[in-house]
Amino acid sequence: MITLIFATNNEHKITEIRSLTGPSFSVITLQEAVIDIDIPEPHDTLEKNASEKSQTIHRITKQNCFSEDTGLEVFALNGEPGVKSARYAGDARNFQANIDKLQQKLSGASNRKARFRTVISLILDNQEFLFEGICNGTISEQQKGENGFGYDPVFIPDGDTRCFAEMSLAEKNKYSHRQKAVSKLIDFLKNMPA
Repeated sequence: MITLIFATNNEHKITEIRSLTGPSFSVITLQEAVIDIDIPEPHDTLEKNASEKSQTIHRITKQNCFSEDTGLEVFALNGEPGVKSARYAGDARNFQANIDKLQQKLSGASNRKARFRTVISLILDNQEFLFEGICNGTISEQQKGENGFGYDPVFIPDGDTRCFAEMSLAEKNKYSHRQKAVSKLIDFLKNMPA
């Protein structure tokens, strides 16, 4: 069994990742690894932020690890909030304030197309590998649903009529950007020579 430290303090992301990895892999959280740090995300791309997080944990632990960075990219807003998705309305990382700011900036916009993009940085045996997952969709005008986190109450994936927040985790995983990136990660690990 491959053991990987997941470089995040976000409980929602931990739940999602563990629902995807299954029994072949052991995902250890920062808390379980007794690492109590808030890793900065100072860069202007998801790739660089994901890399920063995994490299920070690898420097501390010297163990195999991975991290991810996810952004919501809205086409009418030239890709905003993008890399600043979690802090769109300020450093407090307030989901509701972020949604309110997004809806206000999209007020009157006819093009509400958007996409979620996840980049995973894996450090395995001192080498880094990147995996990307994309989910295209639209931003709804009304918030709906109680599940999920972040922008899930206003994001409708292509191929469905419901927001992510109206779906169970299993339903969301059929479309999810994170699921697509994790699938690439798992395929890579499964196909590694023994």
